Amino acid sequence: MTALSVTVITWNEEERLRPCLESVSWADEIIVVDAESTDKTVQVAREFTDRIWVRPWPGFADQKNFALEQAAGEWVLSLDADEQVTPELRRAIEAVLDSGVAVDGYAIPRKNIFWGAWIRHGRLYPDYQLRLFKRGSGRFVERAVHESVEVRGTVGRLQSPLLHQSYRSLEEFLGRSNRYSTLAAEEWIRQGRRVGLADLALRPLGRFLSMYLLHGGFLDGWRGFLLAGLYAHYVFLRTAKVWEARRAAAGR
Repeated sequence: MTALSVTVITWNEEERLRPCLESVSWADEIIVVDAESTDKTVQVAREFTDRIWVRPWPGFADQKNFALEQAAGEWVLSLDADEQVTPELRRAIEAVLDSGVAVDGYAIPRKNIFWGAWIRHGRLYPDYQLRLFKRGSGRFVERAVHESVEVRGTVGRLQSPLLHQSYRSLEEFLGRSNRYSTLAAEEWIRQGRRVGLADLALRPLGRFLSMYLLHGGFLDGWRGFLLAGLYAHYVFLRTAKVWEARRAAAGR
C-alpha cells in the first residue's frame, strides 16, 4: 500500500495545474479526475501521473469522492488545481506519515493569494481546510457553494500552510460570484429562509464592515478594500436572488 495519495479534480486548468502537481511530485501517488476539459489539462496531468480519469461533471462532492475511491494510499491529500503544497507543509505531512499518530484527519491553514499578494486579514487567513485524512475515514459532502470533508474520528491541525492562488482578475471573481450566489440562494430557498428589502441593504453592509473593519481587512491596503466590497457584492447577489425567487413564487 502506498503511504500518500494526492487527488485533484480539474476542468480547463492547464494554466494552474502544473504548479499544483509539481508541488506534490514527491507523493507516492497522484490521481487526477478531469471533467472533460477542452484545453490541455489532461496533457499537463500526464506529465506527472498515469492515474487519470476523464468523466462528465457530476458535482464537486461526487467528483472528489470518485477520486477518493481510486486512491490506494493510507492517507489522502485532496487539492484543488489552484493550490500548491509549500515546502514547509510537505515536511509537516511527511512527519505525520512517519509518526503513526492516532489522528484521522488534519485541517491545514491556507494562504489566499489575491492579485499577487498574500491576504492576511479579513478572515481570509488562516482559512483552515480539512484536506489530509486517512483513506476510508473521510468523505466529501455537498454544500450550497463549497463541498466539505466529513471525517469519522479525531481531527487535528497542522501549522504549515497550503498556498491558494485565488482569483486572478475581477472578471474571474465576478463570474464565480454569480455562479456561487445562485447555488447559495437555491440552498436558502430549499431551507425556507426568507429575506426582505432591509436584508438587501443590511446583509451586504454587514459583510463589508465585518471584513474591512472588524477583522482588519484595511491592513491589506487596496486589496483588502476591494475584497470587502466584492464579498459584500456576493452577499447582495445571494440575498437578491432569494428575494426575487420568493416574489416570483408569490406571483408578485
